[in-house]
Amino acid sequence: MSRGGWGGSSPRASTAYAGSVPPRPYVLLSCATSADGYLDDATPRRLILSGPADLDRVDEVRAGCDAILVGAQTVRRDDPRLLIRDPRRSARRAARGLPAHPARVTLTGTGDLDPRARFFAPGALRLVYCATPALAGAAKLRDSAVLIDAGDPLSAGFVLEDLAERGVARVLVEGGAHVLGEFLAAGLADELNLAVAPFFVADPAAPRLDLPGPGLDGPMTLTETRRVGEVALLRYLLGPGGPDHRFLRWAVELSRLCPPSDSAFSVGAVVVGEDGEVLATGFSREQEDRDHAEEVALRKLGPDPRLRHATVYSSLVPCGARASRPVTCVGHIVAAGIPRVVFAWREPRLFTAGEGAEQLRAAGVAVAELPGLAERARAINAHLLAS
Repeated sequence: MSRGGWGGSSPRASTAYAGSVPPRPYVLLSCATSADGYLDDATPRRLILSGPADLDRVDEVRAGCDAILVGAQTVRRDDPRLLIRDPRRSARRAARGLPAHPARVTLTGTGDLDPRARFFAPGALRLVYCATPALAGAAKLRDSAVLIDAGDPLSAGFVLEDLAERGVARVLVEGGAHVLGEFLAAGLADELNLAVAPFFVADPAAPRLDLPGPGLDGPMTLTETRRVGEVALLRYLLGPGGPDHRFLRWAVELSRLCPPSDSAFSVGAVVVGEDGEVLATGFSREQEDRDHAEEVALRKLGPDPRLRHATVYSSLVPCGARASRPVTCVGHIVAAGIPRVVFAWREPRLFTAGEGAEQLRAAGVAVAELPGLAERARAINAHLLAS
């Protein structure tokens, strides 16, 4: 896919989150705005919108991604380090066979970047996607990063395809305004984490999200509202297919958090109420070694009348047989009175007969299968199938 790179062979990010990598990474946009929607003010100094608690939250999100992407203007203006701050999070990544820090990625149409910027410091893989006409002027970067011909014009779609070939399964896009807007307008974002600061900028010259197109195709799906220090966190899911597809894709992404296992699937689950409120999430082995994802999510809720009208989204069809515990996930779902289940991947006949969907239907549960997401769920478990 790469149209040519300088700096030797194309290094790959770790595929520990991915198994085999799907055609495009999961894209998470992260930004902070003032209460009136500005990303910054118009002064030369950077406006700090997030407090310590929110910066720590972002650090945790970074630790769960394979790459952090920012535009060249952000590299020039803010000189970000793009590292994980908490050494404990870096250590946990290393224990899973991942690099201590995600890869750093930037996009440039001009090649006008200073190789002395902190973006180019050692400690993480550096990837610079450069528009073809600017490659000659960007030659000074070849000793500091992998320089990639991204075509003319440079497109976010090409960047994501190339990152997937390099083993990147999750990308965190942190700015700036134009880059965030391009991913939104192109329909290439799966999730938006929006932190709203408790003050106004009120300056028409200050930057807002810059959408080069007509904007999103329909409303986003709100999954979380939370106070983080002095900011309000709003978490949205995006992408085609409506809420069912979005919640299920989120469940698939949760399965990447599962502790590795050579004898059990990695599965993610999301329980959503009738009104669209996310009631609980879970993933395999989240709390105990023998945990299944649906079991964890339902354990967090306990007896809850909202489950009588809820939907369970699971990356793998809930188990109808298991050796590790006496109650299957089908049994937990039926006992809770949950009327609907949506899943991505049918369980291969590796550990059990894989008849969970049939058992659910026999118990009167409405079951929907979205096979378009099956390959993403399967890829995370590719090591089991290969063995």
